Order: sequence, then C-alpha cells, then structure tokens
Amino acid sequence: MGMTITEKILAAHSGRSEVKPGQLINARIDFCLGNDITAPISIEEYEKAGATGVFDKSRIALVLDHFTPNKDIKSAQQCASVRRFARKHDITHFYDVGEMGIEHALLPELGLVLPGDCIVGADSHTCTYGALGAFATGVGSTDLAAAMITGEAWFKVPEQMKFVFNGHLKKWVGGKDLILYTIGRIGVDGALYRTMNFTGPAISSLPMDDRLAMCNMAIEAGAKNGIIEPDKITEAYIKPRAKRDYEMVKSDPDALYISTYEWDVSDLEPQVAFPHLPSHARPVSEAKEIRIDQAYIGSCTNGRLSDLEQAAGILKGRKVAKHVRCIVIPATQDVYRQAMKKGLLEIFLDAGCAISTPTCGPCLGGHMGILAEGERCIATSNRNFVGRMGHVKSEVYLSNAAVAAASAVTGSITHPEEVTR
Repeated sequence: MGMTITEKILAAHSGRSEVKPGQLINARIDFCLGNDITAPISIEEYEKAGATGVFDKSRIALVLDHFTPNKDIKSAQQCASVRRFARKHDITHFYDVGEMGIEHALLPELGLVLPGDCIVGADSHTCTYGALGAFATGVGSTDLAAAMITGEAWFKVPEQMKFVFNGHLKKWVGGKDLILYTIGRIGVDGALYRTMNFTGPAISSLPMDDRLAMCNMAIEAGAKNGIIEPDKITEAYIKPRAKRDYEMVKSDPDALYISTYEWDVSDLEPQVAFPHLPSHARPVSEAKEIRIDQAYIGSCTNGRLSDLEQAAGILKGRKVAKHVRCIVIPATQDVYRQAMKKGLLEIFLDAGCAISTPTCGPCLGGHMGILAEGERCIATSNRNFVGRMGHVKSEVYLSNAAVAAASAVTGSITHPEEVTR
C-alpha cells in the first residue's frame, strides 16, 4: 500500500521504509524555531536539562516577532533572555528588531524551510510550511528544547484526510477563502491530529502566498499538519531561495485516506468567519451591514506582498471611513521594502491607514491594535476567539485582504466589488 507525502517524509526521517497512522516514531528534525513568547520557556527547559550545546546552530531559528518592538518590561525581559541564548550559542538564524519579520512569513522568504523537510516550531502556525511540501507542525516549548538539544522529536503518525478543490476561483477569492470554507464545513475539530492534504485544480493554480495562507490555518481545524504537493509553482518559489538541498516528495496514487472531501469552488464567494470561531464561515454577502471599528491587514496568514497589493488596489484613491482605524502591517522587512518601492505605503497613508514595522502585534491581542469593549474588527489574521484581539466583549471577523480593505472604506463588512465597480 502506498504512502502520502507526510507519511513518506516521516518514514524517511525516522529511518523506516514505511509508517502507518497511529505509530509512535522518533524523527530527525531538519529545522526548528521559537519566538519571543515560546523560546524563553524552551531556554529554561534547555538549561534545566543541563545541556551544553545545540544540535546544529544553523538549523534553529529564533525570531522576536510577537511583542516586538517590546511593548512593556515583561516582553523586554523575554526578548533579552532569547538574545542572551542566541549570542551564547552563536545561533545562525537569530532575527531581532530591524531584520526580523513574522516568523511564518520570514522563514519561507529566506529559504530556510524547504520541500521534504521535517520541521517543528513552538508556535501552532508552524504548519504554514506544509505549503512548500514539508511536514511542519507546532510543538510545545519543552519539545522545542528537546529538539534544540537532540535534533529529534517524537510523533504519532497522523491519519490522512484529502481535500479536493475543483473548478476555477472567481476574482477576489483565494487561499484564505478556501481554508475558511473548509473549516466552516468540517469544524474546528474536524481534522483533529490528522493531516489535511490539499489538492485539485484550484490548488494547482494557487500562487505560493495563497498556499501558505491555507496551510497556515490547518491548525484551526485541529490538524497536525496541512500540506500541498510541491510542483512547478513550488519550484519557482524555492529555487532562488534555498540554502541547502531539498526533495520534492509526492504522494502515491494508492495512498490511504481516512476521509475525502471534494468540492467545486467555481462559485465560491469571499468568506467571512463570524465570531467567535474560524468555523463560523459565511459568504461575504451574508455579512452586509455589520459595522466595524477597525480593519487589520497583516499577520502570518495575509501580510505578504500580494495581500498588500490587493488591499492597495482597493484603497487607491479612496479614504478609510471616518470611524474606522485601518492598520497595515507588512509581514517582513522585505515585504515592507517592496511595498515601499511599489508605492503601496503611500497609497495606504493617503487613504488614512496606519503602517507598522513587522510584528504579530494585534493578531494575538499583544499591541498595535487592541480592541475595546463592544468594538468590532475585520482582520486578515487566523483566529477570532473570544478576547483574541482585546476585550472579551469585542468581536473579530476573519477575511482576506480585499474584503478587509473594502470594509475599511465603507465602514461595514463589504464585498470588494461593491467598492471597485
């Protein structure tokens, strides 16, 4: 019996000819990462273990992205502990203010995570890298400490699910809409500790930014990982970036899946996830008249250049509604630089937006856009749990960048066509 791409990667990294769902394995790690929230705990565990060195200083990334630039004394202390560790162990890929970006946008951009890799990160959205054809999953800070010491991690081989997307997507519909639609159909626990294999004609035509957005949110369905087979689009993205060899792994035609979902998405509208779960996804046409106080365009889901270009295309020559705060946060320094060169930042400023240096900031209710009681935000981020961006009586609606920009202009959740026609 054949294996999926995930099963093949786990087999290869555990020294086996094959693996099956439910097996417990110990796997070699190609790359691991932590941030300014999770890495300090990992460092404490590392030191408790009495470790004296990391397994490979070039296979670890420490990215200070959540509460940076530091918002208070506590966050400053956390970052200081990571800085000390990075200096002590001469960590090659340490990214601080001025060069860091949101980790899940930064690492693919730099070519540090590659097809065929086995990757762990002390952040749940590490599953983003499955868009490159890698096995990538979030782990706890203790597991990250163990990985930094040994270069290994243990896993239970996940069961496999297959999602086939047929048809051609309409304008304004992309990867964010596909994943919101999917989570809306199966629920936030619909893929619990399983692999979400995304395939079909609509996936094959998706640009890499959209693929990254899809796999980023696999965790919002409870998945262990989300993954897309590497193809020509993957190769075009990876080849100029890769710093080491990689393998384009493919699933076998006779691989087994515990369930298969198949949808024609030709008529799919942009999706909006209502409070307080990503699974509360509805077509944008069902979100009319919902007044907003803030629009947030950024995060590891939709803060890449294509997202900013889409938002700028709508905001150009228009103004953000008087009662709305529109916050734009490029995901990395390079995205910021490209947006500046293309004139996007000027468009945002002319429209009345606030632009920030790269940071996770408002996504997790950290800083740069906290909501007050009763306020509503439409956000291109990945979670809209109770209190996620501020007060427990605030509300977050999730959408793609075009819907967020259009809504910023009108002051209510709006289909982009209503602004651009």
